[in-house]
Amino acid sequence: MEARVGVVVEGGQRALNSAAAAAHGTVVDAGAFLQQHGQSHSKPQPSSFSRQQSQVGSVQHMLAGGIAGAFSKTCTAPMARLTILFQIQGMHADVTALSRPSIWREACRIVNEEGFRAFWRGNLVTIAHRVPYSAVNFYAYEQYKAFLQSLFGLERQGGNSTADVAARFLGGGLAGITAASATYPLDLVRTRLAAQRNTMYYRGIWHSFSTICREEGFFGLYKGIGPTLLGVGPNLAIGFCVYESLKSFWESQRPNDSKTMVSLGCGSLSGIAASTATFPIDLVRRRMQLEGAGGQARVYTGGLVGAFGQIIKNEGLRGFYRGILPEYYKVVPGVGIVFMTYETLKTVLSGPPSS
Repeated sequence: MEARVGVVVEGGQRALNSAAAAAHGTVVDAGAFLQQHGQSHSKPQPSSFSRQQSQVGSVQHMLAGGIAGAFSKTCTAPMARLTILFQIQGMHADVTALSRPSIWREACRIVNEEGFRAFWRGNLVTIAHRVPYSAVNFYAYEQYKAFLQSLFGLERQGGNSTADVAARFLGGGLAGITAASATYPLDLVRTRLAAQRNTMYYRGIWHSFSTICREEGFFGLYKGIGPTLLGVGPNLAIGFCVYESLKSFWESQRPNDSKTMVSLGCGSLSGIAASTATFPIDLVRRRMQLEGAGGQARVYTGGLVGAFGQIIKNEGLRGFYRGILPEYYKVVPGVGIVFMTYETLKTVLSGPPSS
């Protein structure tokens, strides 16, 4: 859901593009979405040579989308870390003793106590996460889409039917769930590294993996996967509905505006809407990822439902939105950066036009 949405649930955004056949913004994962964007306007060709060219183009789009997503996350990493730090406030501390969240005050604390580079703590894991996530998401989407189209009997029908849109939408959601599940340990390690302040219990990616497996067992790498997968569907549905509604309204009022401007504007607003609606799930996910970290006692013993109930009891409904402001602040630049980077890389990777 990283918006996002905060993870991550990074996934499924390519379904928005496939269903709408337009360049969408990032609700869950800009890189994954843009990979599919590169394919959505191409029509399948019957010849084997054309299919080979299409496969090469698919690899280029996947690579460009992955790099663009990683670059965008690197640029917005300071806000992403601030979001995580705010989300876990109140988990081990007395809520009544917490001061009102302040982005400026927390940023100054990081610079003074941890150094400027600490804003990017855990970002290397995020970049490492991009390659396998993009590959799994890209491949899984194509497999799910082909299976669902075959199941619905769409091979000989046009691509604009309601059933085809549903197949692409559902395929995108399933691909997001598959990719999130396959790469989830990297997301958990990223959270634990980013959540550290002055005391460094985890000293890097491999040390984190080995320490978690040794102290918490293999399944310790999958703490919090429940809310992660739970957030994929709502994130995708909200992003899709908001994007399509805004796009239709915008084009009806200002039909001559640039398509790029429409995509960026609607993508940013749909990302904000999806972030707002699914942020409580993301906050619970982050906190469950930190359960038992560094030898600390468990806080939430009743699973997902127990965690929601305990947060409401101790922090109220406002507790579910700790860190929402830095989350908002990274959406618009994140969409713009990934869009521009993707278009530039797509041109570079495509090579010079053939005569």
